[in-house]
Amino acid sequence: MSESNDYDLVVIGAGPGGYVAAIRAAQLGLRVACIEKESSLGGTCLNWGCIPSKALLDSSELYHQARTSFARHGIKADVSLDLPAMMARKDQVVASLTRGVASLFKKNKIESVIGTAKIVDARTLVVTNASGERALKTQRILIATGSDVVRLPNIPVDGVDIITSTEAIALKEVPRKLIVIGGGAIGLELGSVWKRLGAEVVVIEFLDRIMSLMDGEMTALLQRALEKQGITFKLKTAALSVEKVGGQLKLTWKSDDETGEELADKILVAVGRKPYTDKLGLQDAGVALDKRGFVIADAHYATNVPGIWAIGDVIGGAMLAHKAEEEGVAVAELMAGRAGHVNYHAVPSVVYTHPELAGVGSTEEQLKDKGVDYRVGKFPFAANGRAKCMDAAEGQVKILADAQTDRVLGMHILGPRASDLIAEGAVAIELAASSEDLARSVHAHPTLPEAIKEAAMAVEKRAIHF
Repeated sequence: MSESNDYDLVVIGAGPGGYVAAIRAAQLGLRVACIEKESSLGGTCLNWGCIPSKALLDSSELYHQARTSFARHGIKADVSLDLPAMMARKDQVVASLTRGVASLFKKNKIESVIGTAKIVDARTLVVTNASGERALKTQRILIATGSDVVRLPNIPVDGVDIITSTEAIALKEVPRKLIVIGGGAIGLELGSVWKRLGAEVVVIEFLDRIMSLMDGEMTALLQRALEKQGITFKLKTAALSVEKVGGQLKLTWKSDDETGEELADKILVAVGRKPYTDKLGLQDAGVALDKRGFVIADAHYATNVPGIWAIGDVIGGAMLAHKAEEEGVAVAELMAGRAGHVNYHAVPSVVYTHPELAGVGSTEEQLKDKGVDYRVGKFPFAANGRAKCMDAAEGQVKILADAQTDRVLGMHILGPRASDLIAEGAVAIELAASSEDLARSVHAHPTLPEAIKEAAMAVEKRAIHF
């Protein structure tokens, strides 16, 4: 076994949390190595999650628009689907970004180590790859291994007919019918991709609504929009079993006292993600886990073992790439003696369907549960000039403000470019802005952000255009 020189920090995992932490730590003068078990950097997000799914969402939306709405703009086109070309473009986008991470590592003098890591103790790791084993000595270890898909024991994934999100971004042909188990962001986004490309899509959700952690009014509006696009929803429904019948998959479901069956060509299991802690040696190293398998870390991301830290999906909370990135910056700054911090109340969530759904801060349900006295301002995109010009006037902006202080407590957007617009809400919450601050800020005309200004004005019932 070879033994390397000492490092100030070794990061396990080169996903958004890990590679950002490595870069920030290197910027602050630490000698850094980053271990990644896959051959390309970027983790699930860049390789199999956020990036490839968004590439397919954009491509499939353009295809759908060309088939259904270009004529409204005076554009006549004879459109056909070239799925291999669409997949090739997605792969090119992924490759470009993963190469970009490798370039950033080189620029910041971070050593990239490919292989699987095992923690021996708080100062030692062993990396195993095709070349053998290598020991790394370090002053600090950061666990940033992310998460893996949750599998259902009664719906066994085979990677061919019963698939996860990994396979759903790489299908060779459009299924005639796709059943999606799970009404979260992953299921809704990938269901949307294949619906736009021609599949019949049925979403089965165990709870009584989709996107259960987001604002209830807004998720109901999203469901209605997706139903208009032809996606079928079965809520309060459990998937019981699957069997192959005549070349198809027969899924048996149960809803209250009713049972039924659905035939499909593919079944996508998208019921959530779990922390990736397998074979890291955490138990031997004494790192504490909670009952769900998440690494337990304090407010400064330190585990119970001095010198070992953890961030991202592996410590729980919102399993979002940008949340992990912010934690990566914060933990690196804390290691360097600075005041790293993440305001979790200002972390937005996005569903990249069409229309998009985005939210930041508190939902209306959360404020009611806490007994907070609040006011609501809403503004529909149907009254926004830019949305009308874009032929994308579905949805609304909703702002929740404290009834006494007028401080913005939450912002929720269903509509065009909600993923971009929600940044204004994140900044407002980070800076403790009031709805009056937003209402008094000048927004260019005609633009989509004017809907935010109008919703802020509506908090005091003085919206101009609605």
